[in-house]
Amino acid sequence: MPITAPEYAEPRRTAPALPAPRGEISARLLTALRSGRAPDPVGAAADADGLGDDLHLALYVLYELHYQGFEALPEQLEWDPALLALRHTLEERFLAALRAGVPGVPDVRAALMGLLVEPTGHDPTSVTHFLQRQGEPWHLREYAALRSLYHLKEADPHCWVLPRLHGRAKAGMVAVLYDEFGAGRAEQVHARLFADLMADLGLETEYGRYVDAAPGEMLAVVNLMSLCGLRRALRGASVGHFAAVEVTSSPGSRRLAKALRRTGAGAAAVRFYEEHVEADAVHEQVVRREVIGGLLDQEPRLEEDVVFGIEATVLLEDRLGATLLSRWHHHRSALRTPSS
Repeated sequence: MPITAPEYAEPRRTAPALPAPRGEISARLLTALRSGRAPDPVGAAADADGLGDDLHLALYVLYELHYQGFEALPEQLEWDPALLALRHTLEERFLAALRAGVPGVPDVRAALMGLLVEPTGHDPTSVTHFLQRQGEPWHLREYAALRSLYHLKEADPHCWVLPRLHGRAKAGMVAVLYDEFGAGRAEQVHARLFADLMADLGLETEYGRYVDAAPGEMLAVVNLMSLCGLRRALRGASVGHFAAVEVTSSPGSRRLAKALRRTGAGAAAVRFYEEHVEADAVHEQVVRREVIGGLLDQEPRLEEDVVFGIEATVLLEDRLGATLLSRWHHHRSALRTPSS
């Protein structure tokens, strides 16, 4: 029987170029990476703003060595001891800022209930409400450009937690991730669907294309996933983060699909969010009952970490939302550099 070519052709993936620095820490790191040597000691790292642009660009670059890497950088840098030491210092600053900023509700039930409360009143304030009601095409383009930092590797950071889970928690997590990765079909992988959305909106679809455009608040949102995923001690927080994403995804995706239809976006753009409306409503139940339930049945002491993961996600998303809305309400771009 002759072998026929598949209908789907996977786009060729190339490693992105290194971004531009945003301060002393990222400048020294990027200089070291380009020169192929260990970074100079960065005294500023120990006292860096845990939520600042400089720290989060440096962390983003260090984490990307575990994903797609960067153009012309040797792959051996992934486990360079000096880079790992710098990453640890920056992570501790990030963690300290997060722990100082979260409210610390008493249990997972309370944390999840907070996610399920929809804004009330005639003028609810959130990015997706804004986009649904009054977002213009340029707002949606900017939103997609920023979210591409995660969605072009959607679910990859959460895979780090799989070897740290057992039984129901692992089975439930794998079931949800299987859907995120297209249920065995490359053309249905959510990262691919988001690239189609970007193309529909006239954006470039290369992995990492919009890092320089992203404010530090967006980098922090993405960095939290890698921080929790790469530390076994934060496996509970990784599950909490995943739960926060899945619980809030369905209503937000519904609003974004409406915004895209209202502004005349094409079918590929609308499809990404319509896919998430139904899928993530199901995923929410699996994550609540099987992933969180299974994890805490086996390791009840991790409840505080699950709560931390949920609350840290909300904290960072709220910071990002405030930045976007502040700029958009003043008719200013939320991007540090133009989107095209």
